Amino acid sequence: MCGICGVVSLSGAPIDPDRLERMNASLIHRGPDDEGSYQGAGVALAMRRLSIIDLASGQQPIANEDATVHVIQNGEIYNYRELRAGLAARGHTFRTNSDTEVLVHLYEERGARFAEELRGMFAVAIWDQRETRLVLARDPFGIKPLYYRVDDDELTFASELKALPSGEVDFAAIESFLAFNVIPSPQTIYRGTRKLPAGHVATWTPVEGLQLERVRRVGATPTQNTRPEAAPVLAEELRARLRDSVRAHLVADVPVGVLLSGGVDSATLCALAAQESEERVKTFSIGYAEQSFNELDNARLVATRYGTDHHELVVEPDAAKLLPAFARIFDEPFADSAALPTYLVSQLASEHVKVVLSGEGGDELFGGYYTYVADLLASKVAPARSVLRPLAEALPSSSSRVSFDYKAKRFTRGLGLPSLERHHAWKEIFSPDARAELLGARRDADADPLDVLRERYRETQGCPELARLQDVDLGVLMVDDLLTRTDRASMAHSLEVRVPFLDPIVSSFAFGLPQDLKVKRFAKKRLLRQAVAPLLPAPIVEGAKRGFSIPAAKWLRGELQPFARDVLAPSMVQRHGFFEPAAVTSVLDRHVAGEEDLSRQLWGLLSFTLWAETRSTAAPALTSSGASG
Repeated sequence: MCGICGVVSLSGAPIDPDRLERMNASLIHRGPDDEGSYQGAGVALAMRRLSIIDLASGQQPIANEDATVHVIQNGEIYNYRELRAGLAARGHTFRTNSDTEVLVHLYEERGARFAEELRGMFAVAIWDQRETRLVLARDPFGIKPLYYRVDDDELTFASELKALPSGEVDFAAIESFLAFNVIPSPQTIYRGTRKLPAGHVATWTPVEGLQLERVRRVGATPTQNTRPEAAPVLAEELRARLRDSVRAHLVADVPVGVLLSGGVDSATLCALAAQESEERVKTFSIGYAEQSFNELDNARLVATRYGTDHHELVVEPDAAKLLPAFARIFDEPFADSAALPTYLVSQLASEHVKVVLSGEGGDELFGGYYTYVADLLASKVAPARSVLRPLAEALPSSSSRVSFDYKAKRFTRGLGLPSLERHHAWKEIFSPDARAELLGARRDADADPLDVLRERYRETQGCPELARLQDVDLGVLMVDDLLTRTDRASMAHSLEVRVPFLDPIVSSFAFGLPQDLKVKRFAKKRLLRQAVAPLLPAPIVEGAKRGFSIPAAKWLRGELQPFARDVLAPSMVQRHGFFEPAAVTSVLDRHVAGEEDLSRQLWGLLSFTLWAETRSTAAPALTSSGASG
């Protein structure tokens, strides 16, 4: 695991080595063990290394035999041994035992399409001196981040925004943030700076400039196959595939632990890791004094069954201390409140191991969200109270204590919408009207945050409807919410997180499953639960999903209310100049009064305002059209 960065001068001018050093130093938390750089004519590459594989000789950058191609990588390639054997048989010479060296030789053979053969998580930069070509590549799930920016005379890239020039704030990105509490790819908060989309390769040459191409797409496809086999046969195959993935993700020259939440996904990884590992597995769990959010008892059941070296932490509402730090960790507004427990459990794990497994992707692949239940029922039921009562827990919320009336209202409000818009409405943060109130004249009238969802949705025409909605979640919100959250919160503590569910051997199987083996009536993850039942205690297999969340609604009406009042004070909001102070105050007052659960909205406003505090300049001036200029 590493942090990478670089600069290409579009005119071929020399790159200031001190500037490169400053960029690289900003990423030290991603790789405190080592650093390396390469400078050529008009190009400079640098990296920070967290040593996981080939501790003695895996330093980067790594070059080919004649030093005309150089590579830096953030991530891990799990099939590198098989690739290395094939490349060596075809005459390539290897100087190290690292997975990164495979990339440079694979590029020599396949050019920019080298990434098609990789099994792993990666963000890669390759400089081809012979062709004067820069190649940037990102893994197909978007597990590892990569940002880039093209200005008049240079192209810069990095693992995190903090290493790049900032530029003007993009109000279209603010609109997206208000809708999702995150900013989806390819947008960033800064105009002109972009996230490289998952599964894409970007190439730059002096003649062609910057070209983007998607080389791998993971998710539902119109030609997906259904599986005719009986469920017990499929369950056995799924268990074998998960075991294969966990075995591959345990490859490391350092111990590998497990983040154990108490849910089915992480418990499965713990069970398989314990069976496949030669050493006693270390597990890490987090809990709350608020028992409706506490899963420590379930985590202990799994840890006890497999005899893990188990570590726990009970979280107190100290978000007032941590939220300002998150503004610096994420570099742009990011308001998934689960970043707080992810950060803390990563801190706990980093005291014992360098690598952990985590269960991201299980819900998107196998149908774990209550919104999928609601998606299937919505077209079949009338919005009557007798029907809505079983759906009380079927709508997203940061608190399990939100009233039935609130959840029923949210569900019925979405019933009249088209499928995709309805799916989004159940998770939406601020509605279009609420966004208009918050932004006022600053609003970018041409920006529609749902366009990124619609673009993904159109690609799966012909698939079953639930598969299309899962694909949207997998390809958009998982990349820019769950995986971003996990990457930044863990790398802040120099901890590598691996996600075995997001492995082609598992995902390709999941995409081909019939819908009713994922969700049927109120049952979720049906086949996954059947597959892992022999591995786990019954309360884990049969338990309801709680999610890796925090009691934000209660905290914001209690211990965190003074902090929220200070951060969102009208004078503070007015000084930053992004939102209408009265609209912000209204959200806070309505939540504190108990009229609605607006904790997700408040968390977003807090996160945004604290990010704005990190900026050294005022909000950008408005153009005559009302958008930022």
